[in-house]
Amino acid sequence: MNGDSHKLAANPVSFARSYQLEALEKALEQNTVVFFETGTGKTLIAIMLLRSYAHLLRKPSPHIAVFLVPTVVLVTQQGEAVSVHTDLRVGHYYGELGVDFWNAAMWKHEVDQHEVLVMTPQILLNALRHKFLGLEQIKVLIFDECHNARGKHPYACIMTEFYHRELASSTPQLPRIFGMTASPIKAKASNSSAAYWKQISELENLMNSKVYTCESNEVIAQHVPNSTAKLKEYNHVDISQMTHACLYELNNLLSKAAEVYSRQEDVFLWDKMDISVERVLRAFSSDAVKAFSQCIASGSHWSSCQDLMHNMSAGYLTSKVMCLIEILLEYREASDLRCIIFVQRIVTSIVLKCFLNELLPNICGWTTEYTAGNTSKLRSQSRKEQNAIIDKFRNGKVNIIVSTSLLEEGLDVQSCNLVIRFDASANLCSFIQSRGRARMQNSDFVLMVKSGDGPARARVESYLSGVDIMRRECVEHYDVPCEPLGDEMHGEPWYEVESTKAIVTLSSSVSLLYYYCSRLPSDGYFKPHPRFSYNKELESCTLHLPNNCPIQTVAVQGSTKFLKPLVCLEACKELHKVGALTDYLVPDIVEEERDAQYCAIDYHDEHSKYFPPELLGSCDNKSETLYHCYLLELKSNCQYDVNLQDILLVVRTKLPTDLEGLSLDFDIDRGSLTVHIKYIGYVMLSSVLVSRCQRFQLTIFKILLDHNLNKLSEEMDKFSKRDGSAIFDYLLLPALHLNGTVNMDWKSINAVLYPENTFWDEHTHCFSTRGHGHYVHTKDSLVCCCHLEKSLVRTPHNDYLYCVTGTLDGIDGNTNFTLEDGTRLTYKRYYEQRHGISLQFEGEFLLHAKRIFNVQNYLHRCRTPTKKESSTNSYELPPELCSIIMAPVSVSTFYTFSFLPSVMHRIQSLLMAYNLKTMHLDPCGQNVVVPTVKVLEAITTKKCQEKIHLESLETLGDSFLKYVATKQLFQVFQNRHEGLLSAKRERIICNATLCKLGCDRKITGFVRNEPFDPKAWIIPGSNCADHILGEEVISSTRFGVGRIRKLKSKIIADVVEALIGAYLSTGGEAAALSFMVWLGIEIDSVGIPYTRNFAVKPEVHVNIGYFQSLLNYTFRDASLLVEALTHGSYMLPEIPGCYQRLEFLGDAVLDYLITKHLYYKYPNLSPGLLTDLRSASVNNECYALSAIKAGLYKHVLHTSQVLHKQIVHSVRKFKESGMASTFGWESETTFPKVLGDVIESLAGAIYVDSGYNKEVVFECMRPLLEPLVSPETVKLHPVRELSEVCQREHYVLMKPVVSYKNGVAHATVEVDANGVLHRETCCEADKKTAKKLACKAVLKSLKESMLSTMSCG
Repeated sequence: MNGDSHKLAANPVSFARSYQLEALEKALEQNTVVFFETGTGKTLIAIMLLRSYAHLLRKPSPHIAVFLVPTVVLVTQQGEAVSVHTDLRVGHYYGELGVDFWNAAMWKHEVDQHEVLVMTPQILLNALRHKFLGLEQIKVLIFDECHNARGKHPYACIMTEFYHRELASSTPQLPRIFGMTASPIKAKASNSSAAYWKQISELENLMNSKVYTCESNEVIAQHVPNSTAKLKEYNHVDISQMTHACLYELNNLLSKAAEVYSRQEDVFLWDKMDISVERVLRAFSSDAVKAFSQCIASGSHWSSCQDLMHNMSAGYLTSKVMCLIEILLEYREASDLRCIIFVQRIVTSIVLKCFLNELLPNICGWTTEYTAGNTSKLRSQSRKEQNAIIDKFRNGKVNIIVSTSLLEEGLDVQSCNLVIRFDASANLCSFIQSRGRARMQNSDFVLMVKSGDGPARARVESYLSGVDIMRRECVEHYDVPCEPLGDEMHGEPWYEVESTKAIVTLSSSVSLLYYYCSRLPSDGYFKPHPRFSYNKELESCTLHLPNNCPIQTVAVQGSTKFLKPLVCLEACKELHKVGALTDYLVPDIVEEERDAQYCAIDYHDEHSKYFPPELLGSCDNKSETLYHCYLLELKSNCQYDVNLQDILLVVRTKLPTDLEGLSLDFDIDRGSLTVHIKYIGYVMLSSVLVSRCQRFQLTIFKILLDHNLNKLSEEMDKFSKRDGSAIFDYLLLPALHLNGTVNMDWKSINAVLYPENTFWDEHTHCFSTRGHGHYVHTKDSLVCCCHLEKSLVRTPHNDYLYCVTGTLDGIDGNTNFTLEDGTRLTYKRYYEQRHGISLQFEGEFLLHAKRIFNVQNYLHRCRTPTKKESSTNSYELPPELCSIIMAPVSVSTFYTFSFLPSVMHRIQSLLMAYNLKTMHLDPCGQNVVVPTVKVLEAITTKKCQEKIHLESLETLGDSFLKYVATKQLFQVFQNRHEGLLSAKRERIICNATLCKLGCDRKITGFVRNEPFDPKAWIIPGSNCADHILGEEVISSTRFGVGRIRKLKSKIIADVVEALIGAYLSTGGEAAALSFMVWLGIEIDSVGIPYTRNFAVKPEVHVNIGYFQSLLNYTFRDASLLVEALTHGSYMLPEIPGCYQRLEFLGDAVLDYLITKHLYYKYPNLSPGLLTDLRSASVNNECYALSAIKAGLYKHVLHTSQVLHKQIVHSVRKFKESGMASTFGWESETTFPKVLGDVIESLAGAIYVDSGYNKEVVFECMRPLLEPLVSPETVKLHPVRELSEVCQREHYVLMKPVVSYKNGVAHATVEVDANGVLHRETCCEADKKTAKKLACKAVLKSLKESMLSTMSCG
């Protein structure tokens, strides 16, 4: 249906004028084109129409309205107008937003989000052709400036290709059409009414709409002022003889430039330049300036404005320009001039702007600007610049704008009071629109006409009368119905995809084919494009497509006039049939790239942290509970006056066998610590004993962590009020070795009960052995000495905690000692002076004690020993100043327990790694042995600051993932180009995909991404409500869920790659593939036969014997050698392809082989060094150097002169440098990428020919790459090394500045080294190399400066 079957109610705005309301009524009744002059408010009618349809557009309605505008500038203007006057959601669309590459999903998203879509017509046309949008979705279709609907304009194509086809169907679903124009005719004026009606009726039939206008201009004139049209004649004066001579010389130069460009040979004046359009034009312009300088006046004091009449006579100014000046000066008294001068050419607008800005400011104070379209390279203006100029014009900061037709159509410039047509209007529509720019009251419209030019005056007269004629014809024929167009598509053939209904027409086939070719892989040496061969006798055309296209040639016969579009249409059909064009008729690479972009959307960086189920439990009141006991044997290699003791780890759930017999290593202040885990059996514990053990460990750890009894008291209150919430339900208890058995040291555990655990009968032996010294006075009471000798005490006067190790016989309060400053005094005197305490029992022996130990992170990879805990860190304490907190408990217990938070953090991490491993192994059912420690390494990031982290495994896993994905894509998509394969691979291996897979498999909860903080460690048995917020069941295992933390997507992706590396490094490729399948990465290329359609005689094109000798390999299919050596520029019919696919494959194979080689050859590499080795070995620069050393550059098949020059330059630079190695970053020149590509393509050729045998590839390619990098020879990339130096030395590294001059990149790098600036600028062909060289130079300067400073020091 056309619009809706029922009558819609009008929804006007309150300030609408009568003629606008009448037009709205017409538009609601039928398809309508509103014909009103510029400035009459046509847009408001369209807005009221949208308001009337709003109830059919509001979401969740699937329908939309589309507002088409001819220029990008109008998209924003009209979109904002709709937003202001309606509550509809408006979307804006134009090419710069990337909409040309959108797919069906993205357009569906836009339709779901917006109700009015404002866009340029080509965008809608493309979306309709590709069937991203359908006419049945559109309720209202608005055409702004609809007079453009003619010929092959997108407006016309939308109507012919889609609207009229649907109109001819049995059940049409069509939008309401509403057009707006200031002139329904876009052609030369005519004096014939019939001629006017013919053109108007053609527009009506095409738009299937009736043109509506007012019967008289008087109605509109009441609201909109009309400008007064004036003719201004000027006398034409021929240019001078001098100027003729100048132009003659200029013509000669231009001919020479054209000849140079066409021949592509450097034998003329500009032979030192790289021949390209820009270079030729630059040289031509330089010589043109010299030619002009000899013909015209010049100099710093000369100006064309000094004597206008004289300069006109001399030929420097035309009489036409003088006429323009005279017109402008007539308005010099105007208080607020706003003038638009319309010209035809951009260069005219630029010249007039410069000239008027030199002349007028001194006379009238007026400022001039110019506006022109941004399609030209001649001082192209951005849309932002254009809008800024128009805003200044509106605000009065700019008085005059010299413009091309840009300001004729649609732009709202209401403040204009003078319009001058410097150049005549191209047609009637242009005349009407430019006249309508003068919108102010009493404004003028001045037309400049050459004196005596009768035809020009006649055209002006016909333009002036044409508006009335058009209005009359529209009114008289309003009731005449529109006629059908006739043949669909104007008789054009087209191709339609059955599944989607996407179409390509004869007209659109050429642009679609060129667009497809432009998306094929290319480099700086060739751009894929189609070539056409015509046979006039046979009336045939053969299309030759680039050699990386799945179709090489297409031939058709037909009318000579349509041969090119016919063969392109046929090619589009064939490309769709082979899948190179999707069912939406877009290049496959476009769809793939767009899907890849969608992968990165909707990632939320907040994730919970999991806790191992083996250590979790809840507070219960069971009478007895079974616990499994593990002996933690602690051994240190350092000398210290406090011994370590063994610890019992007591857990309800038996730990995995992976942890039994495991040894954990830690760096401590005085050396290293080793903890060996050993299972020794189980024990039944009553709830009373469990509670006492929990109280013991809680007391010990709170004292060690806080050194504060008040916090201990608070924790004990919480402990007594536990309500069954989740806790870490395991016990850490001192072990006691007796008669070959291991028991819990209940005597030490009961120390928390002091003094209730003290019984007098246990101290009867003290009376006989200790004599009169068995009692001492403490702060609280009189106690036996044995209570103090192994106790934890507090000295209230300074609130310190000490471990007492014994009594100092012979040393009491009256004993002298020496202070740090050499002063000697008694302990009694010391306490009086320092603390104001008078000892009452100075005769009692002092106690020997150590301050309570500090708990530290002993997992830190860069630990620095603390000075506080030296072996002499002991104190002498008067007993009467001490309050006993725990007794008996040894200093060894406290010392040992100070390491346990780090030990348990490592055990907890190992348990998480084990559970993650089990999650994979259980469902896959494979007998794969992967050490838990390797999984732990894979889930530990660099931010943890531990000795182990994932970087090496990530590097290994990354290379393997890239390899297997590449191999599968290469085999599955045997007829697709490298660009598509790369895009598909990127989707598989990109961080966004890996992150999603990691999230889906709940790996995020296992990631370790922050350093261990002992202060935040959860003491077993304490209330974990602040830490463990709930539980989550994953693969039938119940994990504790902690608080939310933020993880970047790259971290998750890195962990996934590292886990692949962990399985690969210990279980082999089968284990890694199994893990990848569990993740959701389906990789299975086994059994896929590889077929090649590469019929060629290899011996004709390459020296097969040379390569087989060089590579020590005999090819079964030597055509692979031809393919591996053929560059994309070598477009010969007998070679149906190029090396890009083999390069794609070989790149991944070599990357994996070299990475694996380095990983296994240097097993003890520190994390991160493998990455450096790989980066220094696997890069195009290294491969290019290898290609030069082996002389491969002589055998590359190509036809690029630029490539040839660069290869010659690179070979010369290499020989001059005398470089022996082919790794690292030593090279100081840019190598053509092609040279590195050939190394990779040769590797790919061997891999395919050998039946995908990686070992054969490595054996053949390794001699070319030798010597391979080693940890001793590796050098950091200068950019990275400079960054690390600046971080280490706290220097300020400025952001590198890269500029281009004559096609050469200039990179400037600057470092502020504590006030001393080090600045270097280097230039090279590409910015990467220029930046590398600049960083290298700055590094050299910095190192010399640092060395000089050290020498002076």
